[in-house]
Amino acid sequence: MISLKQALKLSQDELRVLKKELNERAKKEKKIGAYVEQFLDCDLSDSCDGIPVAIKDNISVKDWPLTCASKILQGYIAPYDASAIKNLKQNGFSPFGRCNMDEFAMGNATQSSYYGKTLNPTNLSKVAGGSSGGSAAAVGADIALASLGSDTGGSVRQPAAFCACVGFKPSYGRVSRYGLAAYSSSLDQIGTITKSVEDASILYDAIAGYDELDSTSAKIEFQKTHDKLNPNKKLRIIAIKNYIEKANPEVKQALMQSLDKLKANGHEIVFKDLLDFKYDIAAYYIIATAEASANLSRYDGLRYGRRAENIENLKDLYVKSRSEGFGDEVKRRILLGCFVLSSGYYDAYYIKAQKARALIKNKYNELLSDCDLIFMPVTPSTAFDLNSKKSPIDSYLEDIFTISVNLAGLGAISVPVAKDKEGLNISAQLICKAYDEQTLLDGALSLENIIKNQ
Repeated sequence: MISLKQALKLSQDELRVLKKELNERAKKEKKIGAYVEQFLDCDLSDSCDGIPVAIKDNISVKDWPLTCASKILQGYIAPYDASAIKNLKQNGFSPFGRCNMDEFAMGNATQSSYYGKTLNPTNLSKVAGGSSGGSAAAVGADIALASLGSDTGGSVRQPAAFCACVGFKPSYGRVSRYGLAAYSSSLDQIGTITKSVEDASILYDAIAGYDELDSTSAKIEFQKTHDKLNPNKKLRIIAIKNYIEKANPEVKQALMQSLDKLKANGHEIVFKDLLDFKYDIAAYYIIATAEASANLSRYDGLRYGRRAENIENLKDLYVKSRSEGFGDEVKRRILLGCFVLSSGYYDAYYIKAQKARALIKNKYNELLSDCDLIFMPVTPSTAFDLNSKKSPIDSYLEDIFTISVNLAGLGAISVPVAKDKEGLNISAQLICKAYDEQTLLDGALSLENIIKNQ
């Protein structure tokens, strides 16, 4: 599969041929479930010339169905392009197919989708990760050159790691959220999934920048990164010892070997600890579910998507539409969010969670004031079994190394570094100061080159 850099040199006729080839390959790989099936043919419109990029089913593309992989949004057609999609089109790219996801981005295995599960292209008995599992599987299976996903607590980095891709979450506010269906507004960020760090830089440059339509957009100067990439820059990197120790033996060994290689190539490695991730988990799931309960209140059977039938009154419409439309995990998180925001519990839970969030952010800032980048695992283990019977709590613990980055609003990237004994990918995670994506991409490219060359 060609890279985005190579695709930039293709003519429009060559790009149309490429799209058709990708479309045919995607149809042959339906068993993976990377794309939502009924969207496979909507990407070949002559009005969408450009390099094809797969799009997660929670990012608005004008005149395309937008369902967040949920029953409740069946029939909804997006009336406008998200700002990220507008930027894509203005920079020579075009949206290509809808990618499967966990319903409303709530999950880490892409198993809660209304359309069915997404499988890991490297091993069909394993999960693809989530919630951007379809986006990662499409790139990992070579049925997309690159894709856009969303990352609320690791939903770009974790599936990219499971599917042997590069997953890049920019700093909060770097990419406009206008046109991204909201899960947790203070945590959500559109990110990229690509085959290489260089492609991540190219795609990031195409979608990032200030947007006056998004009140959370960072109104600071944005500079392109691709033309400034420098893998030879020597960096001071803090490795998070207590997180690496919590990973399984194969992941831990691969990460330590990667650190040795970075050190041998001139980077300075220092070991330090972060706060216990129990604070991350508690703060994240209180804040995320609280915001989700508010954001998903708009899906009421009146304004968007599917409406229940055989109703007797307005209350019956609300109850039946939401009960029939939402899946179990979405209902669980809405209920938890309502609980922590309810009278008598708001101070005890939500306010404390926000204080913990400030503590987490301050700890990151303290470490980053003494280094260029932070190094840690992406996940405790490699991709787990598709039929693994994880409880909701066990499932939430899969996010222990990614959610704190979103709480702090920082940029992060997952880079493949090794394989385990089953041939499953192991990735390392690098984290940067807020809005210092250039240093992050420089360090990631250096790590990628070191791994490929040794």
